[in-house]
Amino acid sequence: MVTLLLTHGAGSNRNAPLLVAIERALAEHDVTVIRYDLPFRQARPTGPPRPSDAAADRAGLREQLELARAQGGPVWMGGVSYGGRQASMLAAEDPAVADGLVLLSYPLHAPGKPTQLRTAHLPQIRVPTLVIQGTKDPFGSPEEIQAALELIPSRKRLELLPNAGHDLGRDKNSAARQMADAFLEFVR
Repeated sequence: MVTLLLTHGAGSNRNAPLLVAIERALAEHDVTVIRYDLPFRQARPTGPPRPSDAAADRAGLREQLELARAQGGPVWMGGVSYGGRQASMLAAEDPAVADGLVLLSYPLHAPGKPTQLRTAHLPQIRVPTLVIQGTKDPFGSPEEIQAALELIPSRKRLELLPNAGHDLGRDKNSAARQMADAFLEFVR
């Protein structure tokens, strides 16, 4: 059985409607989803992470992955926006930490700042990487995301959600089903 450790974005928590919908969609296919509050969220119920929170957030992810590994089977990790970025950075630091990555609404750059790319770590990612991105995401257009994915030397796939922004659309159940289908196909 596959386990997927999923984290939230900077302004959210483990109970974000999208994460809950993904857990439900994948449970139908015997995938265990662990929705995890990053340490910055555990410390503060509201507000975004500080730059100084990133290392502790990755350490928390590592700890949760070790617990999930103890259950046996493949373990994937990922998350929405900030959570996915931290997961990708951890995978770049330690390729053995997870069997694959799922990045939802990857924050390639801040809106309106396309020259300030968050890609330096991507060439060090050695695990299969699935990216789910809205076609209207101001943090990275489909073309920008595709170009960034070319930096990852392992197997990768970009799944686009038409007309969705950084929140992946209003219909979280539909987005979750599409993500689940893409994940199941990619993991096979």
